Amino acid sequence: MNTVQEALQKKGYRIFMRPYELNIVGVRADSVKPNSFDDAIYVFFQDKAGKLTQHRFTATTDPGTYWLKNPMNPQGTAILKEGQYIGSHQMGMHRGKYLALVQKRPVTVMRDYDRNATLDFLNGKLDTGLFGINIHRASENGTTKTVDQYSAGCQVFANVTEFILFLSLCEKHKSLYGNDFTYTLIDERAVNREAKKNS
Repeated sequence: MNTVQEALQKKGYRIFMRPYELNIVGVRADSVKPNSFDDAIYVFFQDKAGKLTQHRFTATTDPGTYWLKNPMNPQGTAILKEGQYIGSHQMGMHRGKYLALVQKRPVTVMRDYDRNATLDFLNGKLDTGLFGINIHRASENGTTKTVDQYSAGCQVFANVTEFILFLSLCEKHKSLYGNDFTYTLIDERAVNREAKKNS
C-alpha cells in the first residue's frame, strides 16, 4: 500500500477496489505560493489480477494569480476545500471546448476574497454548490509553467500528454462503472506523515 492510500485510510475516506475503478486524489503542496504547478494528482487503481497501478501527475489544485486578483465571484475566488467528494464529477466538455472531468455534484470551496496574490486557505468563507470546479488541462501543447488564467479554482494538469493518459483511464472507468467519478483532495502534510511512519 502506498502513502497516498494510507493517508486516505487515515481520514476514513473510501478507496475504490474494483478493477480499473479510479481513485483520483489531489495532493495540495504545503505552500501558499500561487501560480505554480506545485501540487499533484494521483490516480491509482487495481487491475483484474488485483495488481496496483499508480500515476502521479503534475498539477495545481489552487487558482492562479489572475483569478485571485480578479475573482469571477463577488465573494472571492474559489479554493477547493480538502475532502472527499463522492460522485462529484463526470466526463464532459470543459467550457464547451474539450473533454475533461466536469463537476456534477456540490463541492465545498473557500472564497479567497482579499484580492491579493497570496493563497488564503484559512480565512475564506465556506461555500458549497456547483461552481464548475472541473479537472482539466492547461495549454493544449507541452507543459505549462505558470497557472495564470488556467485555474479559477479548477484542478488543472500542467502537461497535456499526462492529461490525455488520464482521460484514457477515465474512459476505461466510465465503460465499466458509468459516468461517475469521485475526487478527493488531501494535504501534502497528511501524506508526509504516513511516509515518515513507514521510513
